Amino acid sequence: MSAHLAVAISAHGFGHGAQTTAVLTALRAHLPRLRLTLLTGLPRAFLHDRIPGDFELIDWRGDFGMQMQSALEVDLARSAADYAAFHSGWESRVDTTTRIFEALKPDLLLANIPYLPLAAAARIGLPSAALCSLNWAGIYRHYFAQRAEAPAILTAMEAAYNCAQTFLCPAPSMAMPELRNVQPIGPLAHLGCNVREELCVRLDVSDTQRLVLIAPGGIELRLPLETWPEDPGVTWIVPAAWNVRRCDMRSFEALGLGFTDVLASVDALLGKLGYGTVAECACNGTPMLYMPRPDWPEERFLAEWLHEHGRCVPVSRETVLRGQLRDALETLWSRPAPVPPQPTGAEDAARVIMAMLGED
Repeated sequence: MSAHLAVAISAHGFGHGAQTTAVLTALRAHLPRLRLTLLTGLPRAFLHDRIPGDFELIDWRGDFGMQMQSALEVDLARSAADYAAFHSGWESRVDTTTRIFEALKPDLLLANIPYLPLAAAARIGLPSAALCSLNWAGIYRHYFAQRAEAPAILTAMEAAYNCAQTFLCPAPSMAMPELRNVQPIGPLAHLGCNVREELCVRLDVSDTQRLVLIAPGGIELRLPLETWPEDPGVTWIVPAAWNVRRCDMRSFEALGLGFTDVLASVDALLGKLGYGTVAECACNGTPMLYMPRPDWPEERFLAEWLHEHGRCVPVSRETVLRGQLRDALETLWSRPAPVPPQPTGAEDAARVIMAMLGED
């Protein structure tokens, strides 16, 4: 009988999904009959594009990460209130989640990084592993440690994370001194195929045209592209949902190509420093312009690693809103390209998980 892995994934952006699906891809290569049940609010299309084979999808939203005002701004008041409300019914939530796992009967839980299912798994003796470059306890502590309700909330969060047999931390990860089960692994990223020639054909541009992909990273950040100055040497690839009508701006979805293949084929990506974007830009050798968000505690660790292993240039939000990006792009393209790091984290994590499943 094939092993059954339950996988709980935060839908706070696409980074958690990108990390997890890289590991699931490696697992399926070793265990093609592995049964997967995913509990997440991420869209099926995103998961189907990145996970080989079948899986069961349960629409489950057992964490919210942080409430956001935009892709770059945390809504602190709403986040604090929602965490207080979430933990006011903590025991009931654990009981409900426990019943989900009792019905599913998985052999192992993998969580990236909702802590509620880890607490539920521990209650019924279900082995578990956590996987992420951050944890919500560390994020919560950064913003809310001084609040009156914080000590009780942090105690529950940290206890849940420490219930896992291991917490796999891919490079680059933020420091996690509150956890005693941290296990470092290599970077987690999907490697794309360079489809530059086909991309230029579909865009109907010459192979000398500079192509820049705008990827806000799963949390909506609508840029005022209609007011940007036109640069005859640059074609922008933008989300279809933005409904931009300019000859120098083309819809990503209309290309009919996979995201990572496009990322591996363009001259640069414009976005924010989320784990998935950072790791995939570095490992695919794609230069990145990024809009800083200095209050986000993971930012420093991601930026330091990307400056060491990739090509990147920070650009202010005001400059991005005005579309005055040519100088930053030229600076980016003038920098020497380092040897891309190898995304060994998926295999590292797969070996650990297979051992926990008794499949090593």
